Amino acid sequence: MMKNLSVWILIGMILGAVTGAVLNANLNEATAHIVVSQYLSILTDLFLRAIKMIIAPLVFCGLVSGVANMQDPQAIGRMGMRSLAWFFCASVVSLLIGILACNLLNLGGQMAAHLPAATESSGIDVAPFNLKGFITNIVPQSVVDAMASNEILQIVLFALLFGVATAAAGGSVKRRILELTDAIFDIMLKLTSYVMWLAPLGVGAALCSVITTQGLGVLGVYGKLLGGYYLALAVLALLLIAVGWLILGPRILHLLRLIRDPLLIGFSTSSSEATFPRTIEQLQRFGVPRRVSGFVLPLGYSFNLDGAMLYQAFAVIFIAQAFHIEMTLAQQVGVLLVMLLTSKGMAGVPRASLVVVAASLPSLGLPVSGMLLLLGIDPFFDMGRTAINVLGNSIATASVSKWEGEAEAIQPAVTASGSSSASGAPLSNS
Repeated sequence: MMKNLSVWILIGMILGAVTGAVLNANLNEATAHIVVSQYLSILTDLFLRAIKMIIAPLVFCGLVSGVANMQDPQAIGRMGMRSLAWFFCASVVSLLIGILACNLLNLGGQMAAHLPAATESSGIDVAPFNLKGFITNIVPQSVVDAMASNEILQIVLFALLFGVATAAAGGSVKRRILELTDAIFDIMLKLTSYVMWLAPLGVGAALCSVITTQGLGVLGVYGKLLGGYYLALAVLALLLIAVGWLILGPRILHLLRLIRDPLLIGFSTSSSEATFPRTIEQLQRFGVPRRVSGFVLPLGYSFNLDGAMLYQAFAVIFIAQAFHIEMTLAQQVGVLLVMLLTSKGMAGVPRASLVVVAASLPSLGLPVSGMLLLLGIDPFFDMGRTAINVLGNSIATASVSKWEGEAEAIQPAVTASGSSSASGAPLSNS
């Protein structure tokens, strides 16, 4: 693995931004679209596809190994309850910050001149939230299909059951399965280090694509909106770090240094999936045991999307303000409750935050066409919310590890080569 990966990623982002600005200034819209869709996107697509091919083996092997090695069968339920308690509290706080920020800034009231017609279509394919469909979709019809499509919740459920069955089998069967899953997990971490060589090219091309197609001019029109949104994200980030400090102490600063790479990758590619392998690797370097990171982090990617939750509340209140629709306190509490429910049902849906907002607007008495106000700059929204998702999940996983009594694991031993290991899980050198 190249050293100082974050430096190379920053260089890739800067070069991508500059190239995108030059292309946007010198190419017409049709030509720019062809250049981006047929050429620039190749590097980003290769990077994202390479990352996605690692996710299913990492989730499955890490969770099976962790569950099968648990001495206390009740630990799974305890860890799950602690994780869900964190996710619920973080979701409520994120939604509240989004609602309060938009109310205080009142940015929607300044958009009256740009309002779309209330009957105009947003162009977003919206499916109403279906509780039955969400619950039944957790159980995979085929584990092969679940892994092929990276259905994280389905993989987690199967891995949990497989791990419990492996522990129950015991003896030589358990030993052979654990040797296999541990070996595959370590190989996947090594493979992650190879894939990360593509990161500077992938993130540079992604940023170049956004700026080429969207242009920097849109930032001038929506500057206040994006500024207010990123200010709210900064408040949420500081709050998450403060809570992390209360739980982890000064070592939260070490965690932040370790997750720089996933944060930069998430920000530039707007893909939470792209950050997963590197995040789980860095959490192990921090000292989080495999049994904890393999359980909490995949759940977090479905249930603990702090940045996305803030955006959803922010977007709904902004659209209401733009259409001059007054929302009472009770109605805004309703927004919070609706988002808590529908956002969980949309886990894994492409551009899920947009779909969640668009699906929720009719039930809140707001026109879906209001999404047209946000679509043009959604890539810039997506960058920020993805980075905060990564930050929130990393702190949540480390915190649950501390609550699980892994105090020793949060003080990882550092080898002479500079790598660290925890709970007997060897790490690949990078």
